[in-house]
Amino acid sequence: MSLAGFFGVVLAGLAVAAGAASGPATAQSADKAALDKVAFGTNWVAEAEHGGFYQALADGTYRKYGLDVSIVPGGPQVNNRLLLLVGKLDFFLSANTLEGFDAVAQNVPTIEVAALFQKDPQVIIAHPDQGIDDLEDLKKLTLFVSQEGMASYYQWLKADFGFTDSRVKPYTFNPQPFLADKKSAMQGYVTSEPFAIEKAAKFKPKVFLLADQGFDAYSTLIETRRELVDKKPDLVQRFVDASIIGWYNYLYGDNSAANTLIKKQNPEMTDDLLAYSVAAMKQYGIVDSGDAIKLGIGAMSDARIKDFFDKMVRSGVAKPSLDYRKAYTLQFVDKKVGLNLRPK
Repeated sequence: MSLAGFFGVVLAGLAVAAGAASGPATAQSADKAALDKVAFGTNWVAEAEHGGFYQALADGTYRKYGLDVSIVPGGPQVNNRLLLLVGKLDFFLSANTLEGFDAVAQNVPTIEVAALFQKDPQVIIAHPDQGIDDLEDLKKLTLFVSQEGMASYYQWLKADFGFTDSRVKPYTFNPQPFLADKKSAMQGYVTSEPFAIEKAAKFKPKVFLLADQGFDAYSTLIETRRELVDKKPDLVQRFVDASIIGWYNYLYGDNSAANTLIKKQNPEMTDDLLAYSVAAMKQYGIVDSGDAIKLGIGAMSDARIKDFFDKMVRSGVAKPSLDYRKAYTLQFVDKKVGLNLRPK
């Protein structure tokens, strides 16, 4: 989701332009007729942050689970979440726990069934050698924050850390204003923007992962329609389990075939960015940390979602009357799927 705005799209604000995306990624199989067809839409163009899904497609894991999966990439002119709602997709890659809360608030009949990222990759990036040693130090800088960020994580920074709107300037997903001002910081993703800055400006920036500061949203969640959960729970379970195994193999196995698929769908992707993103996901425990250590990748818990909901209520992002428990189900996760694939 790099450079996409980290909470995805607001459903009512975008037009449907599915034809603008490149075609879905598919894998060949002689017994396709016997498989259940599944269309899975991501929330951005193909990248390492989607790697486990491409891995499960490339190495045949989805086929082993009886699934003929097509991955439909997102992009700036594509609203795959809306295509999920109208039945054109079976599953969608939701950016963040907040999208589930938003679905409940808008009476949208979708539900989150697995969280592939234990940590949201959102970061604040600062210049080195400017006396910026902790999150509190960022309050004295000019902060480049997107509109989506202002409506979400920045409200938490204000409520819990005393950040102010007066220090903020609009972030337009262009790093140049940040690079030109050493007394500034900008938002980004730990898997992409630090790499781009190092490559363009030849310095290693200070990186503050908000997840490690208490912003404990889940990220990269599998979202589907409630109808599918009710009528085809076995299909949902197989897609979740196969995706989890795909993520273990992408992180810890040979991911070259998956990366080939990613580059085929996104010709602008490079090998060095893919390698950097995978290394960052491992270093910061984006995928495999927290509850996932004991319960397996994809894990979620009631306690953690309640804690995050309480923070969003305190920050004014969510209404206290919202029945946030309708946003997700633990029915398909916490089953220790794939734990044997983690290196000892």
